[in-house]
Amino acid sequence: MQPSRTIEPIDLTQYAEAIDVALEDGTPCVLATSDETGKPDVGLKGSILVLDSDHLAYWERTHGVLVENLRQNPHVAVLYRNRDRGASMRRFFGVVTGIHAEGEAREQVRARVVERELKADPENRGIAVVIRVDRVMEGARTVMQQR
Repeated sequence: MQPSRTIEPIDLTQYAEAIDVALEDGTPCVLATSDETGKPDVGLKGSILVLDSDHLAYWERTHGVLVENLRQNPHVAVLYRNRDRGASMRRFFGVVTGIHAEGEAREQVRARVVERELKADPENRGIAVVIRVDRVMEGARTVMQQR
């Protein structure tokens, strides 16, 4: 019999070194959303970063379908994969807790976004999206979960 694996509480800080530079590494994260009826959409997000121990955030500059989905259904999944960093597949599941078009939270996220993403938003129209992560999977197993 295989020993049971412990599922740790959420602490995303151990992933920050890799995720915060995913775009620079050529491995941007993939964000999956769905609308209120469950119709899915996915998009590459080069600005995803570890905001704190249980939140991811990103700079949304496209103002497209993904944002409309987030307003209808806050549940999301983020995929990070970079074999060079030993991450064959990491998935982060959570809920969007804020879509910030102005204010302190927006500026806090913007200050940490990679320069390449900010240059792609010269008119500074982007919004900060904050995601509370409830579960982390590495490969097929859950390694962290909110208690």
